[in-house]
Amino acid sequence: TICYHEDFQEMVENVIAWNRLFELHSELIFQGRCAEDVMKAQNEGRTAIIFGFQNCSPIEDDIGLVEICHQLGVRFMQLSYNNQSLLATGCYEDDDSGITRMGRQVIKEMNRVGLVVDMSHSARRSTLEAIEISARPIAITHANPFFWCEALRNKTDDVLKAIGDSGGMLGFSLYPHHLKDKSACLLEDFCGMIARTAEMIGVERIGIGSDLCQNQPDNVVEWMRNGTWSNERDFGEGSAGLAGFPEQPEWFRDNRDFENIFSCLRKTGFSENEVERIAGLNWLEFFEKSFGP
Repeated sequence: TICYHEDFQEMVENVIAWNRLFELHSELIFQGRCAEDVMKAQNEGRTAIIFGFQNCSPIEDDIGLVEICHQLGVRFMQLSYNNQSLLATGCYEDDDSGITRMGRQVIKEMNRVGLVVDMSHSARRSTLEAIEISARPIAITHANPFFWCEALRNKTDDVLKAIGDSGGMLGFSLYPHHLKDKSACLLEDFCGMIARTAEMIGVERIGIGSDLCQNQPDNVVEWMRNGTWSNERDFGEGSAGLAGFPEQPEWFRDNRDFENIFSCLRKTGFSENEVERIAGLNWLEFFEKSFGP
């Protein structure tokens, strides 16, 4: 993520900072722009960093910036964060007016250049309309089913089915506020939810989208939730008593624990091929089809 509420110039400053990190730590990371870069990273023991926006704020009110952002290496852009944007409605708004006039044009331009439409933080009507309007499959990169955990960010059955029918992708979130029983969520419950979702939309349409933010100070999560749009502190899915990042479940402390999930998926009844798909092959295939014109 290189944008939450930043405008274009502020986003470019984040790109500059990342370019410096790529230079300083080239033995570990580099910028990924296509599926082939992911395979290159795997072969070389490095990590390909693919840029994405949590919000559409960097394009401001200029559709021409969509292509510029893609040229900078951005491959995912959410049409809204939690609030209303110029393009779509966020999931925290009381009224969902759907995709706006500008939103329809921006989706068309994103389709043209190969910038994936991401509706992770968007409201139901806006998400369904984005799926219908987009000529290319969209992604919900980090969310879970509403049937399992009734968080505002999680997605209803009709949205999930529309993602499956259109060839899109759903990335399962490991952010505790999106989990059943939050930080006390059981691994078996998480994998059971994945199995039910696979039955609903197809195992080819699902992957992991951990939404993992580690070693970040609380002012980072405050920026995510508040930006500069409010004089009052908004706690999002948290509360005054739990204002920072919630504690991760014991079975997924960080990236070292992915194997816990994959092992439990096998016990849940997924084949080895299906586990490999959920672990990354589905996303890789989606990248191959989505990141270019």
